[in-house]
Amino acid sequence: MRQTRGRSIAVRPLDRGVLELPGGLPVDPYRQGLYSARELYDADDYAATRDARAYAWSQRRPGHDDTLAQALHDHAIDEALMAWTAGRHLTGVMGGHALLRGDPAYADAALLGHLLGADHVVATGGGPGAMEAANLGARLSGRPLSDLDEALGMLAAVPTYHPSVEAWARAAFAVCERFPDGAESLGIPTWHYGHEPPNVFPSAIAKYFRNATREAILLQVCDAGIVFLPGVAGTVQEVFQDACENYYAAESSVAPMVLVGRSYWTETVPAWPLLTALARGRAMEPHVHLVDSVTEAANLLVSRT
Repeated sequence: MRQTRGRSIAVRPLDRGVLELPGGLPVDPYRQGLYSARELYDADDYAATRDARAYAWSQRRPGHDDTLAQALHDHAIDEALMAWTAGRHLTGVMGGHALLRGDPAYADAALLGHLLGADHVVATGGGPGAMEAANLGARLSGRPLSDLDEALGMLAAVPTYHPSVEAWARAAFAVCERFPDGAESLGIPTWHYGHEPPNVFPSAIAKYFRNATREAILLQVCDAGIVFLPGVAGTVQEVFQDACENYYAAESSVAPMVLVGRSYWTETVPAWPLLTALARGRAMEPHVHLVDSVTEAANLLVSRT
């Protein structure tokens, strides 16, 4: 039995009867596909949207029914994501969530998504900042750079989701309406960071409750490599989680890692020396790169197609 608002949901027959979950859940634990932005932003008032209600639900003291429903939901997203990624080659873009629309670094991240989207499906963590910019660039990858510049100008009027998520999302939806039928890309956000709203530019959104699951899967699906833009704790975690996978991988399974910002990754957040020390003598060593521009990063990955 499928979910219906206000009704119980039967799971599967058990030895002692049928297990039921409470009705009125903000998400469908048995959904058959990934989310669209309009599904998550299904109300004008952000607090009333499915996205905000799911976050509020995840933050309350969970009962057994809640944790079961969330686990079932994430399993359904797993299966939907597996089906969606089949036959596609994905390149990841990781970077800081705090990047403001209108900043030069935001425009750089958008350019990166535009360049990568010409040959690959771009995947991000699905949030604001560099993630939003990369999904925007990927969406417009089939259009001239002048369209991307126009979109960036439209977004710059609302640089952040503080204090109004509604205004931030409306500006992004206006870009989608101005430039419909964009190229596909993927966002994989989490309600663990539900105070950061998902960006609306991916054509498909795999939103999880469990952040550990989401982090591992985000890296796993990026078979064509990952570009790491400057970021802090979350991005650094992704650098070394990806490095761990490449460290133990067979040579045929190593995916390129490209860090953008030589001074940032060697001085501000000196992850590069440790990364190269780990890579030394391993199959991953020739696939780890440090560059200064997003154009260099894109050229490294696009040249592999």
